[in-house]
Amino acid sequence: MRRNAEELAKMRRAGRVVAEMHEATRTAAKPGVTTAELDAVAREVLDRRGARSNFLHYRGFPAVICTSPNDMIVHGIPGEYVLEEGDIMSIDCGAIIEGYHGDAAFTMAIGEVSPLAARLIEVTERSLWAGIDQLRPGQRLNEVGRAVQGVAEGAGFSVVREYVGHAIGTAMHEEPQVPNYWPGQGGPMLKSGMVFAVEPMVNAGGPGTRVLEDGWSVVTADSSLSAHFEHSIAVTEDGPEVLTLP
Repeated sequence: MRRNAEELAKMRRAGRVVAEMHEATRTAAKPGVTTAELDAVAREVLDRRGARSNFLHYRGFPAVICTSPNDMIVHGIPGEYVLEEGDIMSIDCGAIIEGYHGDAAFTMAIGEVSPLAARLIEVTERSLWAGIDQLRPGQRLNEVGRAVQGVAEGAGFSVVREYVGHAIGTAMHEEPQVPNYWPGQGGPMLKSGMVFAVEPMVNAGGPGTRVLEDGWSVVTADSSLSAHFEHSIAVTEDGPEVLTLP
């Protein structure tokens, strides 16, 4: 679906709230802090900006952010987990303004981390920007995944297949999906006004995943580290516009 100027303005506002949630949780995420405390920080931003969470109660999810440390890929539930020096932590969150959604994620180092962890974070973020660069009118959507895969696998890492990006607008998850790998065909033609959430999930080991008993938390099958980055992006005649930057 293509969004008009008024709709994109609302999505920019939602995106700015998401960016503020990122800044606040990034600042708060230090050794000794619990993931529940990070969720409280994000809730305060939503309340201050008069925005609603698109994560809270989504299919029963109990929090406004996902907190996924180390070998957890996505969908971690905030709780009693205490951040430790050397962890890596993915924080994924979203906001709704006047019915329009923003969604973005980042992975950060908690204190000093291993060279492998630092490189995984750097490569995953670089793969996100390689994918974003494909979001131009006339391009095929699945070129995003080809670009992500090229960066991630070129660095010796693997790309998760079971979880993908998506279109976004008046719902958090809209069709079509945005794979983080080349699926064998180009997919839909991109047009100005389309909006997508691109979100590479990159593992230090193999691409396999498994879901924990809580029914939400997804971890790497081989217990290797995983990183996750995401932005919501509008396709425009002037190139991709990232809506979830500060």
